[in-house]
Amino acid sequence: MAFNSIEDVQQTLSSDHYLADRALATSVFLAEQLSQPLLLEGEAGVGKTEVAKALAHATGARLIRLQCHEGIDLHQALYDWDYQRQLLAIRAAEAGQGGELPESRLFSREFLLRRPLLEALEEEGPVVLLIDEVDRADDEFEAFLLEFLSDFQVTIPELGTVEARGHPLVIITSNRTRELHDALKRRCLYHWIDYPTPDREQEIVRARLPEVPDEIAERVCAAVARLRAQELYKLPGVGETINWARALLALGTDDLEEALGVALKVREDIDRVREQGVLEGV
Repeated sequence: MAFNSIEDVQQTLSSDHYLADRALATSVFLAEQLSQPLLLEGEAGVGKTEVAKALAHATGARLIRLQCHEGIDLHQALYDWDYQRQLLAIRAAEAGQGGELPESRLFSREFLLRRPLLEALEEEGPVVLLIDEVDRADDEFEAFLLEFLSDFQVTIPELGTVEARGHPLVIITSNRTRELHDALKRRCLYHWIDYPTPDREQEIVRARLPEVPDEIAERVCAAVARLRAQELYKLPGVGETINWARALLALGTDDLEEALGVALKVREDIDRVREQGVLEGV
């Protein structure tokens, strides 16, 4: 994977219907040129994860995704041993030979379970490594991740050091539910993705759903902009905008409230919007 220019990044992403502004395309270009991870922050639903998906799909690279969560540890992210197969192998050795299985075989590649980070290191072709929602992980995992991203190699005690065969393009996303440590931020390039303007969001809807009439795209994007100006529990993201337009097309209606549950996912938000007539006149 190699980009010749910022415009090349924009064209590559647009070929997969992802419309990136110049600032985002510049960050992706620099991440590839400088071989540095790119940290994308922003509200949930603004399209951070989709950047990695679009890059992988448009370039033919393999997308390897590590979904972070509370309590994630080394064995879920890097590697683990297939304990069940090891136990079966031990029993088979004892039954067939009356002896023990050598430890060198027991902790060999034969019984190794590769997790996303190890897969990214050992992939020979182009790779986009997506480390999604890193803010959900704890401090200990963040410290391990910093070490991994610094060297792009890991040591497995039983097998030795595994170095990267290539250099994956690393995209890290955060919804900023907590502040990340400065050490991790210093290791990465940084870009904040905000909600698109209504006009820009219309372009996104038309790119994803060319069959949707312009009138519906315009009304849906105007309605979403109005919803985002409210004090709601969960604001609709770009994905909800696209699905809202798709739902209206499927229903054969332009009644925004008829498919309000596509855009809003919290009962109190739906009740408030309807009671206060937030969408009236859209």
